[in-house]
Amino acid sequence: MPRKRSTALLSGLAMMLLAACREGGTRTGGGAAGTPADTAAHGPFAFVTNEDSQNLTIIDTGSDSVVAVIPVGNRPRGVRIGPGGRVFVALSGSPKCPPTMQDAECARLRVDKSKDGIAVVNVAARRVERILPGGSDPEAFDLSPDGLRLFVSNEDANTMSIVDAVSGAVVITVPVGTEPEGVGIHPDGREVWVTGETDHDITILDTESGRRIGHIVVDARPRGIAFAPDGRTAWVTAEVGGTLSFIDVATRKVTAVLPMPAGSKPMGIAVAPDSVRLFVTTGRGGAVVVVDAGGRKVLGTVAVGTRPWGIAVTSDGAKIYTANGPSNDVTAVDAANLRVIRKIPVGSMPWGVAISPR
Repeated sequence: MPRKRSTALLSGLAMMLLAACREGGTRTGGGAAGTPADTAAHGPFAFVTNEDSQNLTIIDTGSDSVVAVIPVGNRPRGVRIGPGGRVFVALSGSPKCPPTMQDAECARLRVDKSKDGIAVVNVAARRVERILPGGSDPEAFDLSPDGLRLFVSNEDANTMSIVDAVSGAVVITVPVGTEPEGVGIHPDGREVWVTGETDHDITILDTESGRRIGHIVVDARPRGIAFAPDGRTAWVTAEVGGTLSFIDVATRKVTAVLPMPAGSKPMGIAVAPDSVRLFVTTGRGGAVVVVDAGGRKVLGTVAVGTRPWGIAVTSDGAKIYTANGPSNDVTAVDAANLRVIRKIPVGSMPWGVAISPR
């Protein structure tokens, strides 16, 4: 499989949406309607999943305005930019069971597996064109560098499903850690890492065969995962541990564990394009922590909203965007001075963010 993502294919997404926005008016299709478009939209665009309102909000990062809202399906969470003007969104038919809910109470809630899957959103048409299988209770996932395979964490089944994005077939489903969460494909495309919340570990799989090729124990309740562009280092957030782990990819060893500021519940992680800085959302901490990747130290924090989870950085490194669940908004932050530029109202319970390249 190709060893790097095709930026030409990815940038085509922004071009298609730009063309659609310039047409103006309301675009509909297949029962999924867009909002009135901003004719001045110029991108790049941020795609935000809203778990409770079951839709995808599209934000023009040039103006920080909403240009479309697309219904996608039940409990949309993970989101990735795909090739050919498509965006992939993880959907789940499992009920929401917050940490405060007892297991017995959660078990009584209705599960509808027919609502599990990966929605393929045609951005120009502003509609879901098909639903791919994604295994049981899809949450987070990543795409192969060529965009032909999806690697999906199945939270309630303790597995990972590898899905052919073209045929829609599940290639293989393999066991991983308990309550798998974050998924990241190494920059060379040869291995995929998935965090296990309950086992406090990372399972490493071969992307071609699905065979397990590595295992790493990390701090308590690992969530997000990211790689340095050169592939030598991985970073993993730990919600309960309140830390960020630095991992040597070649040796599979944790080389440093950096405590986050008091009150932090580290969740999502994004890497600046130059890989000098890392940006970590802190959940109930209500902030983004900025980390010096080389110096392995905290550089600063910026308050962004209630329980920020998903996070993404624009391709030029100028802006950071966070999805703030209970406050139903997205915060745009100036990455240079850590100043909040704008809070953008979106749908109910925003979860994930992905940004198209230029």
